[in-house]
Amino acid sequence: MTIASILVAVDLEPSARERLRLAGHLADAFGSGLIGVAADEPPYGVPPVGPTLGSTYALAAASEMVMNDLTRAHAVFEAEIGRDRRRAWRSNLGPSLPFLIAQAAAADLVVVGRREAPALFAIDPGDLAMQLGGPVLVVPPGIDHLDAKRVLVGWKNTREARRAVRDAIPFLERASQVVVASVDDGFGPADPRDLVALLQAHGIATRAVTPDATGTTVAGALTDAAAEYGADLVVAGAYGHSRLREWAFGGVTRDLMAGSPVCCLMSH
Repeated sequence: MTIASILVAVDLEPSARERLRLAGHLADAFGSGLIGVAADEPPYGVPPVGPTLGSTYALAAASEMVMNDLTRAHAVFEAEIGRDRRRAWRSNLGPSLPFLIAQAAAADLVVVGRREAPALFAIDPGDLAMQLGGPVLVVPPGIDHLDAKRVLVGWKNTREARRAVRDAIPFLERASQVVVASVDDGFGPADPRDLVALLQAHGIATRAVTPDATGTTVAGALTDAAAEYGADLVVAGAYGHSRLREWAFGGVTRDLMAGSPVCCLMSH
């Protein structure tokens, strides 16, 4: 398996340049096409009742400001990626998430940044993972390269985790070692033997570990294990519990997206 096309979300935060370089390196490694995407809508707010003096001008000015920002985002994309026939740019004056999801029909993988704070064009990776129907690669700030020679798989035998592993096969097949980590989340660690056997049948060098989550969270145990085994990519299912429950009480997906020091490939 391979990745034929990668889509990368572009915004005007400093970390966007790092994310673009990472996406460009991945596209070179896989021989993939690369699509840069940005969209935003003017802050129209709630219009007053009836016509007001200058309202038409204000709407036009707000739209022009967003179009200028989209032009700046395109310039950032071209500065970091360059121009060739396998590179493309798509932008839109409208809500960013629906536009990105619609464009993702053209890609095998979507690369997005961690949402540190409200920012122009920024995509919430949690919203994206819930709605995309495919793999989302969440890139923390400060990372502009992903070798994925060692990959850590956070394993529970759930639909989301099984989907994430299958979506990650192009990375796993290129890795020198894959570590399947089953963390005891209070219900006992998941049995990794079937997954290990499956990956080995694919010719993927795989081992199983059971990280200790004492004194930390499941996400913390996974990121600690990634550091211990030298992994720069964590693969995990997204939102095995309801997203409302994760928002209210915390959870693995939210914690990984918010705090993992390495890239995370997640699928719902």
